[in-house]
Amino acid sequence: MAVAADQISCDLDGETAILNLKSGTYYGLDPVGATVWSLLATPTTVRAIADLMIERYEVDRARCERDLIELLGKLAERGLIEVRDGRAG
Repeated sequence: MAVAADQISCDLDGETAILNLKSGTYYGLDPVGATVWSLLATPTTVRAIADLMIERYEVDRARCERDLIELLGKLAERGLIEVRDGRAG
């Protein structure tokens, strides 16, 4: 997973504003979502993000993974991230 090329974002005092350049639509992320967004700046995996979120926020793994999958799904639906299968070539 990684942020899509057709977006720009900025930090707004711990929150994140994202503009989808194709649609012209703005989105906002709260501080927890902003943390996930910053982790997506470098291509990564859901497991790696979940591991960092669990460490940082001391949250139950099942809840963290459920909430993370939901957030990533919404970001993907809106064209803000790219989901990759991780296989080379």
